[in-house]
Amino acid sequence: MRKLLVALTLMSAFLSTAAFAQAGRGTDSEQKACTRDVQKFCRPVIDQGDFTILACLKENRAKISQACDQVLKNHNQ
Repeated sequence: MRKLLVALTLMSAFLSTAAFAQAGRGTDSEQKACTRDVQKFCRPVIDQGDFTILACLKENRAKISQACDQVLKNHNQ
């Protein structure tokens, strides 16, 4: 779960794919699944930490993509 949260934080900060690969945070498909949702719904809280972004995604669960929702479910969220 921690790796997923860090990955979402990094994605929302618009780091390059190479940086993600080096960091080893989440899979490419998990990152791709939630990047747009984090940018769309959680941009105001990007700098407030992993758990805040996760909470934001959960608060917007009805609006996020099915792919991102599945990533959260896969990580018991």
